[in-house]
Amino acid sequence: MGKLENEYKRGLKTRIEKRFPHCIVLKNDEQMLQGIPDMTILWGYCYAVLEVKRSLDAPFRPNQEYYLERIVEKMGGIAYVICPENEEEVLSAIQHAFENLR
Repeated sequence: MGKLENEYKRGLKTRIEKRFPHCIVLKNDEQMLQGIPDMTILWGYCYAVLEVKRSLDAPFRPNQEYYLERIVEKMGGIAYVICPENEEEVLSAIQHAFENLR
């Protein structure tokens, strides 16, 4: 993971916390489960997982697509790939989904 992605994650966490007051943003440990998405957002009884990339064309590493698909298809969760180019679109989609689940 490059420096640019780490810097983006730090700022993203702050923007998520502003957008979803009282949420908890967890940084998932890929050392525990290789390929698990980077972040989990807990807000009330809703959750979403995010795979953070530095750009839309950044490649997936082993198992990343598998876990995103598993979370959506088998666990009924909300999962997105987020990067600077689609951040507003993804956060709006999560907000919309959370509001419909409440």
